[in-house]
Amino acid sequence: MAVFTNQATLSYNGITVNSNVVTGNIVEVLSVSKTAVPQSYALDDVVTYIVSIINSGTAPVTGVTVTDNLGAYAFGTVIRTPLDYVTDSVVYYQNGVLQAAPTVADNQPLTVTGITIPANGNTTLIYQARVNEFAPPGAEGTITNGVSVTASELINPVTAEETITTLDEPVLTITKGLSPVNVTENSALTYTFTVQNFGNTEAAATDSLVIRDTFDPILSDIAVTVNGATLPVGDYTYNEATGEFETVIGSVTVPAATFVQDPTSGAWTVVPGTTVVTVTGTV
Repeated sequence: MAVFTNQATLSYNGITVNSNVVTGNIVEVLSVSKTAVPQSYALDDVVTYIVSIINSGTAPVTGVTVTDNLGAYAFGTVIRTPLDYVTDSVVYYQNGVLQAAPTVADNQPLTVTGITIPANGNTTLIYQARVNEFAPPGAEGTITNGVSVTASELINPVTAEETITTLDEPVLTITKGLSPVNVTENSALTYTFTVQNFGNTEAAATDSLVIRDTFDPILSDIAVTVNGATLPVGDYTYNEATGEFETVIGSVTVPAATFVQDPTSGAWTVVPGTTVVTVTGTV
């Protein structure tokens, strides 16, 4: 609702007299809401945004421009944008009926023009954005982006915001190495498992992390280490008849990644947390 005031003057014989001030309200006919799916993010994730605009008036509102700042924030003296619009992803509905694709006039901020909101009806825009290196990746990080609806028929822009938060959980990868590559019979062979965590949360005992492998050729008299320290026999199982190896839940954890922001560009880089497990035995 927009408030306005007005005052008149009366002039006579060189005298000016002011009237009282009247106050009125202009009831806005448009309202807007914005929803993100999903509500959490990690680097390179694609987020779908749904912008719903409702017209409670008896006449359509035409020539509408919808602008999304894609989470832009100030970094020193520059502006950084943590989301990139996914080209050609925008779709446009009036009262649930798909319309021809609207014009995207700009990508940063995302600017969609030529929109009409039907009388006593609604318009929905759906589009996607990809999380980039300027998005805060640490635990409890957020991206808040605002949408603004403007038109010549509107006195003030109609706005809405949506906030998404980081996906606070471990994100693990595993690679396996072999040493030596050429091994003679009745000699030692070592398998190395490197587990890396690109997430902002530790892979703890409660995350049920288990490494499984079936060694072929089968190893005998194995010894297991985690980050160079001997893993007790009770923290893993091994069947010398089948070569099946498995760590016990809770015996292997992986620290959270660390995140470094470039002081000049504002871009974030990920340094994964790492745990190394070795299994050495005789072929």
